[in-house]
Amino acid sequence: MRFLYNFFAGGTFWDTIGAFYQSAVFIYGTSLLMAYALLAIMSLISIQSYMRRNASIDFNIIVESPLAPGISVIAPAFNEGVTIISNVRSLLTFNYPKFEVIIVNDGSTDDTLEKLIDEFELVHVEYAFRERLNCQPIKRIFKSTNRAYDKLVVVDKVNGKSKADASNAGINISVYEYYVSTDVDCILDKDTLIRLVKPFMDEETTKVKEVGSPCEECGYVHIQEDYRRVIASGATLRMVNSCDVDEGLMIRVRPPRRLIPRFQEMEYIRAYMLGKMGWDLINSVPNVSGGLGMFDKEIAVKAGGYDSKSFGEDMDMITRMCAYMKDNKKKYSVKYVPVTLCWTEGPTSLKVFGRQRSRWGRGLAQIMSIHRKIIGNPRYGRLGLIVFPYNFLYELLAPIVEFTGILFYIYLIVTGQINWPFAIILIVFVYTYSVMITTLALLWDQITFKYYKTWGETIGLCLMAFLEPFIYHPLIMFFAIKGYFNFITGRAHVWGNMQRQGFGMQPTKKKAAPAATGS
Repeated sequence: MRFLYNFFAGGTFWDTIGAFYQSAVFIYGTSLLMAYALLAIMSLISIQSYMRRNASIDFNIIVESPLAPGISVIAPAFNEGVTIISNVRSLLTFNYPKFEVIIVNDGSTDDTLEKLIDEFELVHVEYAFRERLNCQPIKRIFKSTNRAYDKLVVVDKVNGKSKADASNAGINISVYEYYVSTDVDCILDKDTLIRLVKPFMDEETTKVKEVGSPCEECGYVHIQEDYRRVIASGATLRMVNSCDVDEGLMIRVRPPRRLIPRFQEMEYIRAYMLGKMGWDLINSVPNVSGGLGMFDKEIAVKAGGYDSKSFGEDMDMITRMCAYMKDNKKKYSVKYVPVTLCWTEGPTSLKVFGRQRSRWGRGLAQIMSIHRKIIGNPRYGRLGLIVFPYNFLYELLAPIVEFTGILFYIYLIVTGQINWPFAIILIVFVYTYSVMITTLALLWDQITFKYYKTWGETIGLCLMAFLEPFIYHPLIMFFAIKGYFNFITGRAHVWGNMQRQGFGMQPTKKKAAPAATGS
């Protein structure tokens, strides 16, 4: 390599450092591109396998079955008055036989609770529950006097300053064996619970003979069950921005019109279709999104529930659940469903978007620090040897490597040391490769599931891939590094409000639909 040549040929110290850096970045970048290519291949295999397995399945069998497990849907809410009614109505329309909806009002200072009480005819009730997880005190619990809303439970608690604290309160209140974690800025498909619970019902049990002599009491060699327990499942998320929503139901899916949510739509599809589904093939899913995920409540509680001090509570929860299973020598799996079941409202302003992504960056750094013993530790299997090393190298370090690379490029240009023909070829290759990966994800999604009504909408979204390296990606890099800086310095994080736009039907030429409350 060039840095070895400089070292032995007597080059200056900075020449050697520069050559070493270039070689290291080249190896890093090449391995990253190869990882993306491998993930794309694994994702295609995983999605095709899912489609084959579910092609002839009648999901109504689950709906009609008296053996379908109960599910608690937990949705924390803080100052969500604009969208709370539409969201709760959406949650109450699930096509599933046995579920409850738990709305946790986390000390809202707006009219969130008042709207819920008025709309759903709520009254304060005595409600027995067991506090298994730590959370801020619960003040009141509400149930509806209208039997149509019998599945609804509203919890009013002291503000815990995090979704994690509110989620713990919801788990304490819940009565069923599985729970779904979601956000109140989300619209969920009516078949969400059926789709998410199926991996839990599909878990395979393989009986094997126990090695050893016959039991002294009965004289037989015992049979023990050895199976891989599904502890969590997730599904694809998209942006609800610019979609048609009526009374909490998705009417028409379309790409967001505004720039930031449009980039996010592209990013989400790529992340889920080529990322999560690729990892699903080898049982190495790194996390289940906080926007939508189903969890085995028993394992979640035994793992300690959500950490109220975590800035990445979704990944932290999955990490501790997986670590718990490995510490107790139990086999597990985390599954992903390629079907879009959740539409979430993305931030439209740069300020709110930056606040969100800085928190994500800080959360990733925090998780890597707290769970650093897992990195490269064979005791934790794929979690320690695949998931955490990948997240450390290609998620945590990527913004830092990219930022220092830009500075180094500028230095080479200023000092006249850059090899322009090679640099141009390299930049064009990386640019073309990134556009190709994104376009592949978007086209594969549309060909397989056809969420957009017209191909023009898909092509329009694909064109965003050509702009991403110049507009969106630099923002992601900057806000991630800002999050790292805040973590290192211990700077206080201001959560702030998302400034919801609300859900509603899009205006048509004939007649403008009424605006959503609070828009």
